[in-house]
Amino acid sequence: MKDSDRYVKIVEWSDCDGCYVGSSPGLLYGGCHGDDEQRVFAELCQIVDETIELYKRDGRPLPPPTAGRDLANSLQD
Repeated sequence: MKDSDRYVKIVEWSDCDGCYVGSSPGLLYGGCHGDDEQRVFAELCQIVDETIELYKRDGRPLPPPTAGRDLANSLQD
């Protein structure tokens, strides 16, 4: 398992922006956007990997993991 697997990655359509927006709450502010959902997800995965590498390079501890909390089902409640 890669460190990046421990963080939720979300790609959703934004009516306000008129495109797909990718984010990883709890790990990074901002994210990425684009017209192709799969490309946005691929770019987001790369950004998450790079963000984790920056944390490690700077000797900072990683934020608490956000994956594994059954987020999808909790959002339905």
